[in-house]
Amino acid sequence: MVPLPRAGLRAKHDCGHFDIRIARDGTWYYKGSPIGRKELVCLFASVLKRDPDGRFVLETPFERGTIEVEDAPFIAVELFWQRDELGCQVLSFRTNLDECVTAGPEHPILVHLAPGTREPRPYITVRPGLEAKISRPVFYELVALAEPEVINGREVLGVWSQGVFFPIDEAQPKELAAE
Repeated sequence: MVPLPRAGLRAKHDCGHFDIRIARDGTWYYKGSPIGRKELVCLFASVLKRDPDGRFVLETPFERGTIEVEDAPFIAVELFWQRDELGCQVLSFRTNLDECVTAGPEHPILVHLAPGTREPRPYITVRPGLEAKISRPVFYELVALAEPEVINGREVLGVWSQGVFFPIDEAQPKELAAE
């Protein structure tokens, strides 16, 4: 027996695939054309989720449909640095949609290194399953704040925020750093 929705509520309608794409640079497209109204993009972003199978969906109480995301749905475009009342470093990021996220236990910074080139691909978690790619200028600011720490016997460079250390890369041997 299929449970019926409570009185006054409709069952959620699966709309299939919406013709919406988020490009690598953070631009949202509908049917191939950029969505020019930031308010509309922010509205869509507010109902963006990620399914356990990795699909990106726009989900309201009544409808849901998948969208395409080329890399990450958000871009971290600004970094704010401060010290809290205990003197600990706190790093906050502003996304291209003006959402602010503070790096910490619930919003980790993750840096993926491309195989072969070791080119960094940095992200910060905005909401569960949704990341913001950290833009190149913001990543350079982050690297400038990096300090060495020893983790599992290896020296790595990383940053602290809200008492959590986030590795960026392995520390370079001193002879390589001088070159």
